[in-house]
Amino acid sequence: MASFYNQATLSYNGNTTTSNITTGEILEVLSAAKTALRSTYDSNEKVTYIISIINSGNTAFTGLTITDNLGAETTGAQAVYPLTFVVNSIRYYVNGTLMAAPTVTATSPLTITGINIPAGGNATIIYQAAVNQFAPLDTNSSITNKAVISGPGVTNDIEVSETITADNSARLTISKSLSPTTVTENGQITYTFIIQNLGNTAATATDNVAITDTFTPVLDPISVSFNGKAWTENTNYTYDNQTGAFETVAGQITVPAATFTKDPTTGAWTVNPGVSTLTVTGTV
Repeated sequence: MASFYNQATLSYNGNTTTSNITTGEILEVLSAAKTALRSTYDSNEKVTYIISIINSGNTAFTGLTITDNLGAETTGAQAVYPLTFVVNSIRYYVNGTLMAAPTVTATSPLTITGINIPAGGNATIIYQAAVNQFAPLDTNSSITNKAVISGPGVTNDIEVSETITADNSARLTISKSLSPTTVTENGQITYTFIIQNLGNTAATATDNVAITDTFTPVLDPISVSFNGKAWTENTNYTYDNQTGAFETVAGQITVPAATFTKDPTTGAWTVNPGVSTLTVTGTV
C-alpha cells in the first residue's frame, strides 16, 4: 500500500493561503516472486530463473518491463555481470498459456519489455543465465540476482531477488601421457596420470577416488609413485601381471582444492587447479 498527499494553494490580491493536506492510499495489486530451479552453481553451468507476477486487481497491466541485473557487482569503476543471459531461452506464460516471447531490448543488464498481466490473472517468465568468468567460485561464494518490474500503472517498482551459492565440492579431471612413445623390446615406459581438481573443496580419502587401467602390453615388473612418493602393492594399489589390470586402492588418491584469483581490473576470476600426479613405470 502506498500513501499520497496533496495540498492546494489559493492566491488573491497578492496574498496566498494553503488548504489542509489530504491523504490517500493506493492499494498495490501486483505482487511478484523470483526463484531459481537450483540453489547452487558451478562454472559454465546454466541456471533457470522463474519470475511469477500476480495481478489481484480488476484492471489489466500492459507494457511492463523487467530489468534483471544478472548479479551485477562493481569492480573498479565498471560493472561486471557474473551471469550471461542465454539467448532465446525465454518462455512467457499468461494464466498458464504459452505466449509469444516478449522483446529483449538489452542483455547487460537484461531488459525484457512487453509483459502483460490480465485482471485477476498472472504471468510467468522463465529464462536461463549461464555462469561466466565473473562468477566467484571459492567456498561459500554466492550470486544475488535482482530484477525490477516497472511500467504503466505500477505505483512503486517491484523488486525481486534470488541468491544461489557456489557448489562446495571437488571437480576432478584426469589426463594420461606415455613416455617414451617408442620403446624397444624389454624396454621401460612410464605412464603419467595427472589428476586436477577444479573445485573449491579438496578430494580426500573419504571420497574414495580410484584409478583403474589395463596396460597393453602388460608391464612386468612395475613401480608406482604418487606425488613423488613410492607406493606399495596391495597397500596402495593392486596389479595383475598376467592381464595388466591395474587399480589404486580406494581412498589412496587425494587432490587439493583449486585456488581462485580475481583480476582487480577486469573482475574476471582465474581457476588454479589443485594437482596430484600418479606415475607407473614398467618393462614391456
